[in-house]
Amino acid sequence: MFNQTYACERWGSAGMSKKMNSQAVGLDIGLSFIKWLTGAENLHYGIWTNLEVTAGNLGQAQSVYTEKLFSYLPSGSLRILDVGGGAGETARKLIALGHKVDVVVPSPFLAERCRANAPQATVHLCKFEDFETDQEFDLCLFSESFQYIPYKTAIERAQKYVKPNGNILIADCFRITSADKTDKTRRVGGGHSITEFQSYLQASDITVTSSEDITTAVAPSIDLEQELFNVFGHAIKRVDGELQTGKPTLRWFLARLLRMILNEKRRYRLGQRLFEKERTSQAFITHNQYMIFALELG
Repeated sequence: MFNQTYACERWGSAGMSKKMNSQAVGLDIGLSFIKWLTGAENLHYGIWTNLEVTAGNLGQAQSVYTEKLFSYLPSGSLRILDVGGGAGETARKLIALGHKVDVVVPSPFLAERCRANAPQATVHLCKFEDFETDQEFDLCLFSESFQYIPYKTAIERAQKYVKPNGNILIADCFRITSADKTDKTRRVGGGHSITEFQSYLQASDITVTSSEDITTAVAPSIDLEQELFNVFGHAIKRVDGELQTGKPTLRWFLARLLRMILNEKRRYRLGQRLFEKERTSQAFITHNQYMIFALELG
C-alpha cells in the first residue's frame, strides 16, 4: 500500500528487521489512534450515507464501507489475494466468512499488524510488483491499494495469479483532473486517471461485471480527517506559542530540526494539513471519482 521497496519474503519465524524508521512510528501512532477511536485498525475511507460526520461514527462508516465491498464478492468459499492489505482487518473479516486469504504488503510494520490481526492469513512482505507464488486465486482484491501500482502492472500481475474466469475487485480513488506537479499544494485524493483506466479496460479482454461510483458517499471522510488534523494543529500552535515565550532557544532548535528533516514543499504541505481547511469533501468530489470495479477475466 505504500511506496517502499523490500525484498519479497513469506512471513515466518525469522520475523522482520528491528530497524525503526519514521514511517513505522507514524503508522504505529496512526493505527493506535484509529483503534482507540473505532476499536479496529482500519485504514480505509468510510461510507457516510445517512450518518452524521463525526469521529464517533467513523467506525460505523468504515463497517458500512466493508459491507459494500464484500457485497461484490462472488458466492462460495474463495481463495483471495489481498493486495496492500493494510493492517489485516479486511483479511480477518474475509477469513471469518470462510475465505482463504494471502496478503501482500510492502511495509514490515503493516506485515506485523497483519500477522497479529489475521493470524490465519498468509502474509507476504513485498511490493506486488515483486510478488511471486505458484498458487492460484479465485479473486485479487485491491482495496485502496490500486492507486499505488501502475494500473497495467497491477492488472497484468493479477491476471498471472487469478484462475481463468476468476475475478479482480478494485475499490479506490481515481483522478478526473490532472494534478499540477509544480504546485506546492497537494491536491486532495489522487490515483490513476479514470478515463485512461476505463479506456484500458475497454481495449482488453476483461469483462466489467459491475462498476459503482461512491464518491459522494465516501467524501465526508475528507472533512473528518481535516477536522482531526486541525485539532492537532491547534495543539501545536499552543505549544509553539509557549515555547516562543518561555524557551525560545528550544523552539529555534526544533524549527531547525524540522527544516533539516523536511524540505520546503513537505513543510508547506504539512502546514496546510495542520492549519488550513482546503482539504474538503467538495474539493475531493471536484477532482476525484471513488470507484468500485468488479472485473471478470476471460
